[in-house]
Amino acid sequence: MDYFIELLCSGLSRGSIYALIALGYTMVYGIIGLINFAHGEIYMIGAFTSFIVATVLSIYGFPLLAIVVLAGVAAAVWSSAYGYTIEKIAYKPLRHAPRLSPLISAIGMSIFLQNYVLLAQTSDFLPFPELIPEFAFMEPVAHVVGSSDLVILVTTAVVMLILTYVIKFTKIGKAMRATAQDRTMAMLVGINVNRVISATFIIGSSLAAIGGLLIASHIGQINFYIGFLAGIKAFTAAVLGGIGSIPGAVLGSLILGLTESFATGYVSSDYEDVFAFSLLVLILIFKPSGLLGKAETQKV
Repeated sequence: MDYFIELLCSGLSRGSIYALIALGYTMVYGIIGLINFAHGEIYMIGAFTSFIVATVLSIYGFPLLAIVVLAGVAAAVWSSAYGYTIEKIAYKPLRHAPRLSPLISAIGMSIFLQNYVLLAQTSDFLPFPELIPEFAFMEPVAHVVGSSDLVILVTTAVVMLILTYVIKFTKIGKAMRATAQDRTMAMLVGINVNRVISATFIIGSSLAAIGGLLIASHIGQINFYIGFLAGIKAFTAAVLGGIGSIPGAVLGSLILGLTESFATGYVSSDYEDVFAFSLLVLILIFKPSGLLGKAETQKV
């Protein structure tokens, strides 16, 4: 039972990180119908930013809590700036182009950011400082769930609650929902669609940066390639839950994280990706719109 609980907590932690990244995919797709394949690299840049800030603050003797908060804020702000800039440079000029053009642009931006960080940093894995200490009150259950797992779960839950409030009750959230429903009509009633799209990229990039900080501290190392696989897995989770659906992105991420964790624990780590993508194939065969997605009806 202890082993089962350990795998369960590990899967929930992994799924929570996927959820933070998948929300960026599903929000952007819901607003403009674009798959932002550079989103995984935003996650990677957030991890590197938090690594640099945390290292500098540690040298100057800042307390651990201040390092975590400042590194998280810096990563969110810097990644948001990247997300905003990418949208303006790579996606906005192609907003009315054929659907293949922005897709190619997104893949090109992903490759560019990977090589940019490779040249700016290094191709080697870098040791990430342990920012989450072992909590004393968790000592009785430390053999099945770690402090970093708890922090990941709590942080993700809080972020989800804040995001839900923003989407449902704030002015920008209502504008996002209106733009996602009908962009032309949203423009006719006075909504600044360009501002809404930029805000969507900023929010999604911030969430990815928080995920980068949490998982880097949990694993203990980073390199320039971590965003590619994490981005593919998060995109898989978004499709699994229903691309364009925020609850679907969260549900798909948790299912994917649990599937990988139990496959690793009870079968073999070699089959981790096999189980994950096999699950995606089954969903696409039997429910192409995803678990919580709505099938689109087209007039012919």
